[in-house]
Amino acid sequence: MRSKLGLDAALVTSCREAATAIAREAGERTAGLTTTSVERAVARLLGVDGVDGDGVPLPNVLVEKVHDQGELGRGLAYWLGNAVIATGAEPAEIARRVGAGELDLCALPRADLARIEVTIAEHAGRALERIEAARAERNALRARLGGRQAPYPEIYVLTATGNVYEDVAHAEAVAENGGDIVAVIRSTAQSLLDYVPYGPTTEGYGGTFATQANFAIMREALDRWSAANGRYVKLSSFCSGLCMPEFAVMGAIEGLDNMVNDALYGILYRDINPLRTMIDQRFSRRINGHFGIVINTGEDNYLRTSDAVEAAPAVVASQFINYQLARDSGVPPTQIAVGNAFEIHPEVTNGFLYEWAQAQLTRELFPDCPVKYMPPTVHMNGNHLRTQAVDSMFNLVTIATGQGIQTVGVPTEGIFTPHIHDRVHGLENVHYVFNFARDLAEEIEFRPDGVIRTRARDVLAEAHRMLVEVADNSLFTAIEKGFFGNVSRRIDQGRGAEGIVAFHPEYVNPFVALMEDESDG
Repeated sequence: MRSKLGLDAALVTSCREAATAIAREAGERTAGLTTTSVERAVARLLGVDGVDGDGVPLPNVLVEKVHDQGELGRGLAYWLGNAVIATGAEPAEIARRVGAGELDLCALPRADLARIEVTIAEHAGRALERIEAARAERNALRARLGGRQAPYPEIYVLTATGNVYEDVAHAEAVAENGGDIVAVIRSTAQSLLDYVPYGPTTEGYGGTFATQANFAIMREALDRWSAANGRYVKLSSFCSGLCMPEFAVMGAIEGLDNMVNDALYGILYRDINPLRTMIDQRFSRRINGHFGIVINTGEDNYLRTSDAVEAAPAVVASQFINYQLARDSGVPPTQIAVGNAFEIHPEVTNGFLYEWAQAQLTRELFPDCPVKYMPPTVHMNGNHLRTQAVDSMFNLVTIATGQGIQTVGVPTEGIFTPHIHDRVHGLENVHYVFNFARDLAEEIEFRPDGVIRTRARDVLAEAHRMLVEVADNSLFTAIEKGFFGNVSRRIDQGRGAEGIVAFHPEYVNPFVALMEDESDG
């Protein structure tokens, strides 16, 4: 990508170096630690699903029983491998017996560690092969049917009614009207649940519960539409909260294409313990990276709790950190949809130029990433005429700066959860602007001393200062100081801290080695 901002290459390199140091320090602080959610994800990867007689998900049953006996430090894979040796049963059947009260994992005779490792690694390898085979078939389908090509961004539409079957109707309408990615919003505060609900759901507030069954229902509906219409439509959900790694596994199994998978969101906006989140994001991103799922980072959230003009440097600093944390987890750049948003108050003089500067800056800083651009939502006040006008300007900046993924704004933003026709109107606006200004990016140059270049240069310089300060101290210290989104969280507080477990010397998790990426991070 040809630079239009004339960025200081040495300054950009220094930002990357600082982010690398920050991510390394975060990795060192969490090394030798696992969590209950990581271990539940291991169970799901090994084929454990379903619920016990009380409706408790079997991954939770297994992990809680081992954790309550103080033995989770060896990893659930250790205990399942030992149980396979002792009983000859598969992990799914072992889980059923544990849930029925017929088996106590920790009471079984202990096999030799090396034998346990070999046994569970064989099961893990076969489990990955099954998922990988399904992903290969999906990739072939996607290649055969095709999707949107450059210069257009992929059009990403949020939808969720609370009822997964109604979501299907919304998703089909999105597809019919040119949407490329359907993202089903989760029910409000599902990220605070320390378990994944089981089965299809028809009631949710502000969204639809993310369950494996709901993923499967939506995926099947979109595949049916794609095959009938000769165009592949992608599916996205949310991979965050206390079950972050489990959502990653379910997404991989059920064929999701994108997942919102931010490193800091749960810490800042759900008060989940920082260490817990750092551990969980690493394993969840390892899974997403391995199975080719594009992750969307969530820097747009900062602009909901901070002034967008003032918070711009923190957004850029977080983008560098989020990117490097993802790379350290084995996610290639082409699967990291760095987040950005169009959220400056509509009454700010030259706010449109500042938004253009921010979008262009993000695009140039991460040229290999499919940058995900979010629409204006914070300052939408129910005046749908103004909303439509601001969305049109947002769409114009999107096409003019070459964003990779664009979330569609809708005219009823700020009034109620949009109806089907509201989303269609939003899509019509996008198509009009994208076509009418298709080659605008190639026609535009910025004055060296103009508003856009000056703004981008100032934001980058301040982001660099922040990154250096964070690198000199700690990411956890920066979070406590409220560097991101003006939200402060302490490393020794927050939800889910009780689910952090230190490795025992005999800790076993075969998936880490099996999913190791060959990139240099």
